[in-house]
Amino acid sequence: MLHIGCHLSSTKGFLAMGKTALSIGADTFQFFTRNPRGGKAKAVDAEDARALRELCAEHSFAPLLAHAPYTMNPCAAEEHLIDFARMVMEGDLAMLECVPGNMYNFHPGSHVKQGSEVGIAKIAAMLNEVLYKEMHTTVLLETMAGKGSEVGRSFEELAAILDKVQLNEKMGVCLDTCHVFDGGYDIVNDLEGVLEQFDRIVGLSKLRAIHINDSKNPLGSHKDRHACIGEGNIGLAALSAVTNHPQLRLLPFYLETPNELDGYAKEIALLRGLYKENTC
Repeated sequence: MLHIGCHLSSTKGFLAMGKTALSIGADTFQFFTRNPRGGKAKAVDAEDARALRELCAEHSFAPLLAHAPYTMNPCAAEEHLIDFARMVMEGDLAMLECVPGNMYNFHPGSHVKQGSEVGIAKIAAMLNEVLYKEMHTTVLLETMAGKGSEVGRSFEELAAILDKVQLNEKMGVCLDTCHVFDGGYDIVNDLEGVLEQFDRIVGLSKLRAIHINDSKNPLGSHKDRHACIGEGNIGLAALSAVTNHPQLRLLPFYLETPNELDGYAKEIALLRGLYKENTC
């Protein structure tokens, strides 16, 4: 079965998101832990969290994916911004213990002219401060398109961060199809080669989730502009090849396309219709 969902608004609470996901044919979803531009997180309603856990178990949901705010930059040049990133991640991981067994995705950040080596060291240092053995959440580094001074533009940079994290078993990677394509990895014409490269550098065992998005820009553009499925430069055939690939097909997929709920429902149905249940 194709485990697929989309990004949903968390303003109405956990259970509302779960019910919305079911209404559009999804069996998982992604949500922001707080305003994507930063700000204070909403307090968790324990009963709401319990109701979501029950709904997910009843409908065999794949792991949910919480997304950190875009303003969180653990490799910033200014210390107060790193302090903010630490506070956000600590708070988010504490919140996610209310819905244990799920995942937390974040953009590694921008080194802001400090250089990627400094950025990598700062990201790993913060992770070593906030991760703890008893946590039930897997933290994911997202593959980035490489615009500006983004860290995570290559598999090598992701591997360098992971290698420095002490509780490495708590870590994984979320591969964004738009980002890797914009970053120069040709998943249209050489998906096998890209996956072989990822496996050699990072390890496919670390790949835990996929953002399934088309791209408004060509290969290697370093732009990061998502397009609806089949309406961009990656195309429907290549994205269907991703969801059907033997080494990827059992992972959870999350749409971040520029859509409203009806658009997400159509994309979920489209990708499910192209999914080959008996692929080995």
